Amino acid sequence: MSRIPQPSPRPTVKTTLVPPSRSRAPSPSKPAASVSSPRVRTKSVPKSPSKAIRRPPPVENEPPVPKTPLSIKEAVALKRAEARKAISTSSSRVGLGNSAGFGDFENLEDADPVASKKNEEETPELGRWSVKETIERARSTGAINLSSRSLPCIPSALFDIHLGVTPDPLKSVASEPPISSSTDTSSLSRRTGQREGPAWFEAQDLHVLKVWNNDIVEIQHEISLFGSLKTVDLHQNRIVLLPDTFADLTALTTLDLSHNSLAGLPSNIFALPNLTIMNLSHNALSELSFGAPFSKFSSQKARNDTFSSGGFFGPLITRASSPLPRLSVLDVSHNKLTASTIDHANLPPSITKADFAANPLALGDSNSTPAFIRALSHLEHLKELRCETADIGDDAFPSNLSTSQSHCFPRLQILDLGETQATMKGLQSALSGLKQDMTYDFTTEQPPEGTLRVSVGKKVVREAWEIEAERRVKSRVSKSVANAESRGGSSKTDVVQNNADIVKEAWEIEAEQGLLTEGGRRRARAAAEMPAADIATPLKPSSLIGHGRPPTPASTSQPSSSTSLTNPQYYHATTQTLTLPPLSAPTKCHARSFSLATPFLSAPSSQGKTDFSLPTPTLPLVAISAQSFAQTLRILVLRNRKFDLCVSLPTTGEVLLPSLEELVLDGCGFGDQVSVTHQTETGTTTPLRSNDTLLPLLTRFFPSLRTLDLSYNALTSASLRQDILSSLILADNSNSRKGLRHLRLRGNRIDELDAFQGIADLFKGNRSVPDWKLEELDLRDNEISKLPAELGLLPLDVFLVDGNLFRIPQRKVWEREGTRGLLSWLRGRLE
Repeated sequence: MSRIPQPSPRPTVKTTLVPPSRSRAPSPSKPAASVSSPRVRTKSVPKSPSKAIRRPPPVENEPPVPKTPLSIKEAVALKRAEARKAISTSSSRVGLGNSAGFGDFENLEDADPVASKKNEEETPELGRWSVKETIERARSTGAINLSSRSLPCIPSALFDIHLGVTPDPLKSVASEPPISSSTDTSSLSRRTGQREGPAWFEAQDLHVLKVWNNDIVEIQHEISLFGSLKTVDLHQNRIVLLPDTFADLTALTTLDLSHNSLAGLPSNIFALPNLTIMNLSHNALSELSFGAPFSKFSSQKARNDTFSSGGFFGPLITRASSPLPRLSVLDVSHNKLTASTIDHANLPPSITKADFAANPLALGDSNSTPAFIRALSHLEHLKELRCETADIGDDAFPSNLSTSQSHCFPRLQILDLGETQATMKGLQSALSGLKQDMTYDFTTEQPPEGTLRVSVGKKVVREAWEIEAERRVKSRVSKSVANAESRGGSSKTDVVQNNADIVKEAWEIEAEQGLLTEGGRRRARAAAEMPAADIATPLKPSSLIGHGRPPTPASTSQPSSSTSLTNPQYYHATTQTLTLPPLSAPTKCHARSFSLATPFLSAPSSQGKTDFSLPTPTLPLVAISAQSFAQTLRILVLRNRKFDLCVSLPTTGEVLLPSLEELVLDGCGFGDQVSVTHQTETGTTTPLRSNDTLLPLLTRFFPSLRTLDLSYNALTSASLRQDILSSLILADNSNSRKGLRHLRLRGNRIDELDAFQGIADLFKGNRSVPDWKLEELDLRDNEISKLPAELGLLPLDVFLVDGNLFRIPQRKVWEREGTRGLLSWLRGRLE
């Protein structure tokens, strides 16, 4: 009986798994079976139940081999070793394979030596390609970087691969080190049939050459064949001399030869037509002959030198007709240049930055240094001139430097003469005729247009904000002097005294007066009471009995208030600020010993009144409006004045302080309603007091108010009506109100913000309201239980809401993102 299986509806083709034509590494555990049948392309068919593929049974009781974790470096090394092993065995065992497993490889892709070697080629050694590979890749990019490779010269392979030229050997280099690695040689042996490098239409001319931080002593003269070079960076080498053909690189725009040992330069290097940046610092140069290529002898030679060293078919050289016509940055610092060896008659005309630092400029001829400075002053585009630590003094800057010529440093912004023999006095006389404003403050920022920053002596770097603060102080002093001269009410000695007060800090003034300690402050208060007691009418000892009746506030304060408020202790004329000391309410003792009588010559309380001639009302507008400075007063500080909680108003006058911009009523205990007394300048008062709302009162009497501080009072939400806030905050040209910028309501009893919500409705559909000027709103430490979402429409720079009762939004909203984050969160609640 035949053992051939019955034919099925779909024929089954029996195949044997054959590896690809490329050799595979055999399994180390099982020998590879020989395959005699040719490779057949088959289709996958479903398994027939009659016949299944036989697989070797698994080995039982075989303990699993634990795998130790490998690092990335070890794993890469293992893969490379397996690939090399596969290559060595594939040559002797062609056609062998292992259909049962892949040995030490996890899959077929890992066992492919071509793929593994390709990955190895793409991984550069030590994080970078070899010198040869870098040179080859530069054919596609046009830029090459061979820095920090300890090269004794520019590799000859660069000329061979890019130009097909073998350069002449150099005397300073006996033999060049190898530039290819093992990876390069193995890759070349397996690149049969592949194109090496880019095609001729894909190759680019070399335009960037960076070979810095090497051991190069000499440059091949064939460097001129790279006619497309625009950037050459050879700094931090040991180059002693450049070949004459180096000046044939007429396309150069950036040349860096700093930190070498150059003692001279090719003469034609100053005829490069496109060079813009030239760095020759930290060398041994002793002269700069800018006009050497244009002398009679060299010009005849230049006409004959029309082709480079490449022969008849070399690139045509087009030199400039003037010394470096496009040079903008010249750095020749830390050399051996003197003013007599610099051809200052032929300086490049387009220089914007010149650095001659650490050069013996004044050595030799004494007349050459002033001529050199005069030549530099003729440069119309010069913005920075640095001669730091150079041998130069005041004799290089003659007194008639800026007055004898019309164009002297027309655009100069930085003149650095730090740590030289030049002095500020000599420079001021020499540069007095310049159009720029001179400053001697050294900062790291670029000076503005029209300002010349001069650095003399040892540099003291100052921040920009320090210079700006000093400038503002000087401007305020000058304005105060002008105002004092216009008023004519203060003498020159008073102006000098005010200027001295501006310069000194507050702690310095207190230290001079001995007010840094509590004992010194007590003695000062006692000394302030003595003149007041001497001025008062002397009473006999017998007449002191029975005089315990408390005087009225008007009778105690008004007679001498006109003279006391102008005291420099309270009024600062320069800043136009009036600061009255705090007045605390009298302490209540036992009922029988309670008296409002002022104790005569007794030690005052540290929290109470210290000058009996001062007015006692919290807001004494009668006494203030009677002063000579009432029309120009800008800042009024009335902090913690609780002795007589009222506002004293004159009987006439609607606008009392027209120029007042800042009012501080911090900690006075004001509520929604305030007691108002109408008094005259003679001191008489009406018998009854009236109550008035605080905020409308302040709005009516202070139209120019920009900052209002009502912190730590007793204001409630009832006083914050929308009409009151609108008249207080918004500007109104009809009433000459400028509008508030800062409103501080910290530490009050405000529990709702409906009035602010109504004002915020003005911004619905409007990006800006012309009358809105408010920038800061301080509502901290109140009793606000809800923060309306409409407040997010208010254009505030500072919005403070800490210490209230609401829980939404959470503190992290404004602690993390500040005012902008809080307003953005509130606007999001509207949407």
